[in-house]
Amino acid sequence: MITEVSAVNFRQNPGEMLNLVQYRNDSIVINKDGKPVAALVDAELFARIRRMRDRFDALSARIAEAYAEVPAEEGITEIDAAVAEERKGR
Repeated sequence: MITEVSAVNFRQNPGEMLNLVQYRNDSIVINKDGKPVAALVDAELFARIRRMRDRFDALSARIAEAYAEVPAEEGITEIDAAVAEERKGR
C-alpha cells in the first residue's frame, strides 16, 4: 500500500511512518506543497530498485555503444520498430 503524507505530518510522526514501512510493508510518499518530493520504502524494495537501476544503466550503455556510429534518427527508428514488434507478439 502507498500512503501519501505531507512533509509536516512526516516530521511530526517519523516513528509511525517507519512502523508502517517496517511492519506493514507500506511505502510512504512525502509531499511538500502538494508535490511528491521523497519516498520511504523498506530496505528490501530499495535494494531491488537499485539493482534494477544498475541493470537499466548497463543496458543503456550497451545500446549507446552499439549505436554510437548510427545517426540518431536512424537509431530511434530502429528501436521504435523493435519495440513495436515486441509488443505485437504479446
